[in-house]
Amino acid sequence: MSHHVFITGGGTGIGLATARALAPTGARFTLVGRDGARVESAASEFEHAQGFSCDVSDEDSVATAFATARDRYGAIDILINNAGITPSSPLHKTTLAMWNQTLAINLTGAFLCARAALPDMYDAKWGRIVNVASIASLMGGAYIAAYCASKHGMIGMARALAKEAAKNGVTVNAICPGYVETDIVARAAETIAAKTKLSEEEARASLYAGNPMGRLIKPEEVASAIAWLCSDGAAATNGAAIPMSGGEI
Repeated sequence: MSHHVFITGGGTGIGLATARALAPTGARFTLVGRDGARVESAASEFEHAQGFSCDVSDEDSVATAFATARDRYGAIDILINNAGITPSSPLHKTTLAMWNQTLAINLTGAFLCARAALPDMYDAKWGRIVNVASIASLMGGAYIAAYCASKHGMIGMARALAKEAAKNGVTVNAICPGYVETDIVARAAETIAAKTKLSEEEARASLYAGNPMGRLIKPEEVASAIAWLCSDGAAATNGAAIPMSGGEI
């Protein structure tokens, strides 16, 4: 039987690329995101998929999303925690609201979704959870303290849950990409250009300056690694934090 895959932030970028990577396996998809129209449009690309709005930082919204997912496609087999935001601010100018929102979406959202998915996986004695973290999970970064804290937390949660869930046939891992060719990175380049004398192209290049490959990572490259982590061939990979940064870290 094909797996039911629940992807947060599933309308664009890594989330959508992951659905495309898993589609040849016959998977059924529930794609969620803040923009309901966007994830609904993304879902229309696949034979067996649904897409709708969900605020992963809200407990009731997550509960409703998982209930809707199960109503159509049954138990959840694979969870991809991909939803996230990337605010930028010096720490001394970071508001509590900005800090709380970043952790709520990036980290608490992953917790709420994992908690909702685990009963299905435990019943099936099989499951895969992949947290889409960041190289910011493995190193610091100026002006992104809230983001770094949230992404470090995603790895900590993955490693802890990996120890808990292994006896039930569930693996939990984190993938840690460098700067990826996504809408978020495009907006980051625009912000840098607006605040500096750099052109937008120069700002974009500054983001991957630390990557020895001299380019942004492609969403499809990250998706390929995620698809492998979801496979039976990755059954012994558990509690890992895998960098995908072209050698930057």
